[in-house]
Amino acid sequence: MPGVVFFVKDERARYVLVNRTLARRCGVKDKAELLGRSADEVFPSSLGPLYAEQDRRVLRGGATLENQLELHLYPGRQPGWCLTHKQALRDANGAIIGMAGISHDLPAAQSAHPAYGRLAAVDAHIREHYDQPLSLADLTAIAGLSVAQLERHCKRIFQLTPRQMIHKARLGAASQLLAGDAPITEIALRCGYTDHSAFSRQFKALTGLSPSQYRETHRQPRKA
Repeated sequence: MPGVVFFVKDERARYVLVNRTLARRCGVKDKAELLGRSADEVFPSSLGPLYAEQDRRVLRGGATLENQLELHLYPGRQPGWCLTHKQALRDANGAIIGMAGISHDLPAAQSAHPAYGRLAAVDAHIREHYDQPLSLADLTAIAGLSVAQLERHCKRIFQLTPRQMIHKARLGAASQLLAGDAPITEIALRCGYTDHSAFSRQFKALTGLSPSQYRETHRQPRKA
C-alpha cells in the first residue's frame, strides 16, 4: 500500500513497528533503521515537531486524532497532504503503553461519482475564492445540495469535509506566499483569514510550525 503510512510506537513515542512506505519516505532502506527513534529524529524540521506534539497529546492525555488534515512526506521527500489517525494503546488495566497511527495520502478526486460535477464546481469556487469569506451556505448553493449532502459527497469524492477543503486551499496558498517577503499579516488577509492570530493558529495546527517558523525553515538562501 504505497499511499499508506502505518506505525506503532512505545510509551516514549519511539517506533517499534513501521511499514515499508514510512521507511522509504524517511529515506532509509531497512525498516529496522527507524526502530527506537522518534518522529523528530527521522522527519525534517518542518514536519517533525508537529508529529512529536501529536504523540505527546496521545500518550500523555489519551487523545485520539481522527481525519487530521496535515502535511506529510510524499515520495521523493516532498511535502503532500494526508489524513492522519492516531490512537493510544492500553494494557489490561487501562494504562497507556503506546500508540498506533496511520496516514493516508489524499487520493485523486473520484470523478466517476454521480455528484462529481456539482462538487467539482464547489472545489473550483474554493480554490478561486479562498481569499474571501466562504460559508457552507455559499457552497451548498453552488452545489444545489443540503449541508448534509454536501458533507457526505465531499467526503466520498475528495476524502475531505468542506471546511478541510477550505483550509487546504488557504494553507497551500499561504505556504507559497511565505517563501517571499510579504508581511505575515498581509499573507493572512490575502489567504482569507480575518487576522494574524487566526491564521497562525490554523497554520500551526496543520503544519506544526508558526508562519514565521515555517518561513525560516523553508526560506531559500539568497544568492550573493
